[in-house]
Amino acid sequence: MSFPFQFLQISSFSNRSWTRTDGLAWLGELQPYTWRNESNTIGFLKPWSRGTFSDQQWEQLQHTLLVYRSSFTRDIWEFVEKLHVEYPLEIQIATGCELLPRNISESFLRAAFQGKDVLSFQGMSWVSAPDAPPFIQEVCKRLNQDQGTKETVHWLLHDIWPELVRGLLQTGKSELEKQVKPEAWLSSGPSPGPGRLLLVCHVSGFYPKPVRVMWMKGEQEEPGTRQGDVMPNVDSTWYLRVTLDVAAGEAAGLSCQVKHSSLGDQDIILYWDGNHVSRGLIVALVLLVFVLLFVGGLVFWFRKHRRYQDIP
Repeated sequence: MSFPFQFLQISSFSNRSWTRTDGLAWLGELQPYTWRNESNTIGFLKPWSRGTFSDQQWEQLQHTLLVYRSSFTRDIWEFVEKLHVEYPLEIQIATGCELLPRNISESFLRAAFQGKDVLSFQGMSWVSAPDAPPFIQEVCKRLNQDQGTKETVHWLLHDIWPELVRGLLQTGKSELEKQVKPEAWLSSGPSPGPGRLLLVCHVSGFYPKPVRVMWMKGEQEEPGTRQGDVMPNVDSTWYLRVTLDVAAGEAAGLSCQVKHSSLGDQDIILYWDGNHVSRGLIVALVLLVFVLLFVGGLVFWFRKHRRYQDIP
């Protein structure tokens, strides 16, 4: 399984007086770092976030990023003034690397302006994107004149990121390779129309995030399958809801198939038998029973208490 590392910087400039820069980092699906505008240090979000870096290496990296953030803000102000770019503006910087077989790594750094890719760092040069605004050419020209910055970026991409990721893969191995099997159940949703059924396959509690859930007719996937967003549970596992709109007479023989890395070759297969009801209805009925029992208990207690009070 691959665990690409990515750091995302988001910088907003309302005007020359107000700016904000925040950063987040991911290793695969996990977020080991945050970098808030209010802080001068990287925030460690996992017990293993330090990786195998020494204290001295972390101090050097923290100092480099702090100097970068200050210089970045100043440079943007300068570019806006000289190139006549209008506020407000937003800039995103994405950088990171992925370790490949045979001790090879691939690193990248890309920048976006107002949500559109505009430039990247390739080899030892800044390169404008083909459809970037005209002023980006001038930005790249000025950046390429700064040899010190180019050497620092090259050092981050080809020395620091690969070493950091190798260390994180060691210290975070148990969490990165964690496997949790999903549980699945079927229910019916609100009717899509007369004579039709909405079949719902729920899959919950699985980790890692990648999962494939299909409504099947025999060995064929039903083309009307609709998959919702994969949503997080409070315990860091995931939940997915997959639906199928079918004619009531065609529901027989349908099944929901769940494929996940934790299951190996033992896929979960649930067959629709027409007797499934909405979990929401089940919960509502259970709550109604509890309410009735509670009210009945209060009435019984009240009557018994009154009976004792009536004794002379």
